[in-house]
Amino acid sequence: MSAIDLSYWDLGFAALILVALAALFRGMRLGISGSLLVAGARMMIQLTLVGYVLRFLFEEGRLWMVAIMATLMLAVASREILARQKRKLSGWRSWRLGASTLFVSSFAISLFGLLVVVKADPWYAPQYAIPILGMIISNTMNAISLGMDRLTDAIHANRNVIEQRLALGQGAQDAIGGYAKDCIRSGMTPVINSMATAGIVSLPGMMTGQILAGASPVEAVEYQIVIWFMIAGGCGFGMAVAIRLLKGQLFDERQRLRLERLK
Repeated sequence: MSAIDLSYWDLGFAALILVALAALFRGMRLGISGSLLVAGARMMIQLTLVGYVLRFLFEEGRLWMVAIMATLMLAVASREILARQKRKLSGWRSWRLGASTLFVSSFAISLFGLLVVVKADPWYAPQYAIPILGMIISNTMNAISLGMDRLTDAIHANRNVIEQRLALGQGAQDAIGGYAKDCIRSGMTPVINSMATAGIVSLPGMMTGQILAGASPVEAVEYQIVIWFMIAGGCGFGMAVAIRLLKGQLFDERQRLRLERLK
């Protein structure tokens, strides 16, 4: 069965849901109606433009085009990690930390998936490379931003305790070890919950999209399983690397806490 084509009228009818929700929120005086409508408008414009870009990209299938798209995704995701931090590292440290962590985790996991698991031909085939990288990098971005934000907040709130531990001879790793572990648990909890309830509570997005497009449900399930394993790897390895790099930024070579590096 082929996918059902949606018209602009269909999209307009679907948008009425958002308009009705904005009206409800306005009546409740929540103050988010405008933000909701702006977000919906931005989503429509951005996804429409991306749709045309991806159609051109899929038709051409050039490696350098895929590389430019991947670099743009990395830059934007790194910027989002920086924007979501309550206590940012001064200068470009937060952006560099986020970009390097995403590159090491998301790109490595995506490359492994394309070369070893999916075995796309060529390996950079955009219809596989871009969606896989997008799903991994977006989930990893959320996990890293959440972990970094919680860790910097915990260190700032418990700086006296941490400095006392350092004064008693503990190293930086031991002084913040408990806070770092809690941050990793918090960042991984959404991923673990999503994997544990997939297929029972919810049908994941990629699987649903493939089924709506006419793919075999069994084949859609196989792809979704692979994607969730790669997402979990990207989030877990990414958070571990990010927190380790963040520790290196907040402590100097003499194991002294340097909170002045936070804005």
